[in-house]
Amino acid sequence: MATKKIKIVFQGDSITDAGRDRRNYHHMGNGYPKYAVEPIKEAYPDVEFEFINQGCGGHRTGNVFDRIYRDTIEFQPDIVSILLGINDIWHRYLGERIATTDEQLELNYRCILERIRKETNAKIIILSPYLLTCNDKDQIREDLKTALPIIRKLADEYADVFIPLDKLFEEAEKTAEPMFFSGDGVHPNENGAKFIGGIYADAIKPLIESI
Repeated sequence: MATKKIKIVFQGDSITDAGRDRRNYHHMGNGYPKYAVEPIKEAYPDVEFEFINQGCGGHRTGNVFDRIYRDTIEFQPDIVSILLGINDIWHRYLGERIATTDEQLELNYRCILERIRKETNAKIIILSPYLLTCNDKDQIREDLKTALPIIRKLADEYADVFIPLDKLFEEAEKTAEPMFFSGDGVHPNENGAKFIGGIYADAIKPLIESI
């Protein structure tokens, strides 16, 4: 018999979406949520978990702000995890040239976090965006250098747990080729998703135990 119930929402872009069935928000897709769920359930067999994946491929912070009530707040989760930011940068260099400035990224992200804080009692996990070593995204890498400190600052203000994926992948690249984790430096393959999922499952434990 479960002693407590915990609802967890995964929020983000394609890294979180990872081919999930959008008709069923309990479908985890093939990304890191899929590989986080099982070890979490195994570690806490007496907890009744509800896992909700609301990642949407291609979304930037502005898109997530637009849907944050419907796709997060309305569920009244106990824990919300957010992995966002790489599209705010990447889309600066795509054909449509959607130029989200660093200032707008910070404002959008802060507004998302403010609403979660004010309209739920959820604990917040922030995962940093990252870019593995690759040959075709030098502009994105340079822009990420200014975006990452913004997200770390927001995590200091709002997050109960911060997962620095940029630093963790940097360390992992010392012993494994970048292609082991991702074909394009951004979207994790199965190995990359398992890597993030394992880190997430460990990082969330203090929050589960505090509820």
